[in-house]
Amino acid sequence: MSDTPICSAKGCRVDAVWVLAWNNPKIHTPERRKTWLACDEHREHLSKFLGVRGMLKDVVTLREWESTKPTDAPGPGTPG
Repeated sequence: MSDTPICSAKGCRVDAVWVLAWNNPKIHTPERRKTWLACDEHREHLSKFLGVRGMLKDVVTLREWESTKPTDAPGPGTPG
């Protein structure tokens, strides 16, 4: 199994390029950030899905996300 992060879109097995940081304000504190990963093809679709629900907080490249997160922080996840 590869350690390369893959897109969170259902059925997609393409390498991730983007991190979509989000939270559900109904259940998460304002500073909490959950993450989905996206390839170039699915970035807009996943962003719109979260955006229309008022949950999308930020979209950054995976490289940028990895360079700014604390070393003990968990990596980006997949949709639940």
